Amino acid sequence: MSVASLIRLLSLAAIWGGSFLFMRLSVGALGPVWLIAIRVLLAAVFLTGVGVATRQTLQIKGFYKYFLILGLFNSAVPFLLFAFAAKTLPASMLSILNAQAPLFGVILSAVMSRAWPPVKVMAGLALGVAGVSVLVGLDAAHLNAQSLLAISAGMLAALCYAIASVYARHAPRTPDPLSNAHGGMWASVVLIAPALPFFTPQADQIAHLTPLMVAAVIALGVVCSGIAYMIYFRLINDIGAAPALTVTFLIPVFGTLWGWLFLHEAVGLSTLIGGALVLWGTALVVGFDPRALFSKPQATLE
Repeated sequence: MSVASLIRLLSLAAIWGGSFLFMRLSVGALGPVWLIAIRVLLAAVFLTGVGVATRQTLQIKGFYKYFLILGLFNSAVPFLLFAFAAKTLPASMLSILNAQAPLFGVILSAVMSRAWPPVKVMAGLALGVAGVSVLVGLDAAHLNAQSLLAISAGMLAALCYAIASVYARHAPRTPDPLSNAHGGMWASVVLIAPALPFFTPQADQIAHLTPLMVAAVIALGVVCSGIAYMIYFRLINDIGAAPALTVTFLIPVFGTLWGWLFLHEAVGLSTLIGGALVLWGTALVVGFDPRALFSKPQATLE
């Protein structure tokens, strides 16, 4: 891996890890629905601008259903679930729950293929479950029904990402990478918009909206959703899909760091042990080999 690709990989992990920080900062003033509606709209407009600037046409014809399903499971629903969970859970736990997406993806693939996964994969799944149990169990004295509901929402969000991944992998045909991100974001806008009148923030909530919160919302849409997708697809082109998957293991590191640094969130024993178990299990499930970081990509996206 070149130095430039390594910088992009670390930047992407830092950006996506920061998304949980930005949600924690802004969800209290706007609520989950309005926050995510603004996020996907900003991302869609930004990616439209990128398409115009680079003279890349969004492939829409023949992909309406694909974009709607991708937007539902890859953006709209998981974004909303994580925003809801961000009202209760620290950024570190949110980022660790997010890392379970590959585990759920393997389970779904096994169900679809009607075949038991290898023993190594089963061991990884067991470690992932144990990690979440540790996250919940060691802090049980501090948990309540709302916290458990938030944890369930985070796990369901990770499941949605897995569904989107499996769907995109088995779709008869898919558009180019920019259209994937672009079309999915506009589909998310369409899917979330009808709910806005029913979840309008209260006047006293809006009154607490600070410049820092506004900056967090903009960063969430433009940086964490728009720019991040561009970096991710560039990484896949440069180093291949397998090494790019390393970002899965780095996001919780940055999510925990940003929460501790900027929100003064405590990082307890349960976070460290549970997070390590989840990441170890994920590495086993996806067959991650650190040597892949330094190998040449086997294929690139056209």
